[in-house]
Amino acid sequence: MWDFDIGRSVSMMVRTWPFIVFRMIVYFGITLAYIMATGTGASVGYGVGHISADPDGPLSFALWGGVVGFGIVSIAVYWIREYILYVVKAGHIAVMVHLIDGQDVPDGQNQIAYARQVVTERFAEANILFVVDQLVKGAIRAITGLLGGIAAFLPIPGLSGVVSFINTVIRLSLTYVDEIILGYNIRINSSSPFETARQGVVLYAQNGKTMVKNAVWLAVIMWGVSFVIFLLMLAPAGAILYLMPGQLAGWAFVLAIVLAWAFKAAFIEPFAIACLMQVYFKTIAGQVPDPAWDARLAEASSKFRELKDKALSSFGGSRWDTAGATR
Repeated sequence: MWDFDIGRSVSMMVRTWPFIVFRMIVYFGITLAYIMATGTGASVGYGVGHISADPDGPLSFALWGGVVGFGIVSIAVYWIREYILYVVKAGHIAVMVHLIDGQDVPDGQNQIAYARQVVTERFAEANILFVVDQLVKGAIRAITGLLGGIAAFLPIPGLSGVVSFINTVIRLSLTYVDEIILGYNIRINSSSPFETARQGVVLYAQNGKTMVKNAVWLAVIMWGVSFVIFLLMLAPAGAILYLMPGQLAGWAFVLAIVLAWAFKAAFIEPFAIACLMQVYFKTIAGQVPDPAWDARLAEASSKFRELKDKALSSFGGSRWDTAGATR
């Protein structure tokens, strides 16, 4: 079925408990900000709504106040995404990479400081890591099409609708590929993150069917768990909304989604990354990037071409071939 060891991934989660706690603080802090901003906006809107002659004015203003509060926090989260990627995600991935390779890592709070040092050595600034991450995400979008999607697995005529749906599932299952490439970047200990990311994307593509198969299985597991979490979050979200003014029951659904997202980001996401990194590192062992796949990706994805250009620039404009060597 799948090639990852669930028990080993759970063990890594236990050993990296400082990052799990750190993730809980960050993501549940964001959730609390959503709740407070939405509640404050709804309260202010409800108060302002009494000025209106419309009997439904308070409820209407409360709804729009909640929307404004929710939107403000969403903008703030968008602007701090680089910090979250650099400190929270990359640091946790760095520690998990070391554990996969059987290396010792510090325990307790020193683990976070240690991971940040590892990430800083690979990416001097948060914006460099963010640019690499965005380029990898853009390049990954081309891989599903190049693999032929699920049609490569089910060459049965007359199933175009089903094939289209399952191809959509496959695309959604590629959510964590950029984190896997980040793990590869850290593992290789490269001095050129753009070049190592390029190699990592090519290695993923040439082993795409194995990786996609495991990613789909993992996505199914995660979606099932996430749905259960969402149902469990409806109760506390409804209780919170009960304390807010006006008939804002619809916001209970929104807040349940936000709470489920926080739980997913704190617990389920690192588990998924640990599983897929196991498969990726085992699958690419002893391989080198295939020049044919490098050329196909360059033709299909402008983001991959941009990644190659930045890799070349990082070598000072020296000659660079598809194996990633300089001359």
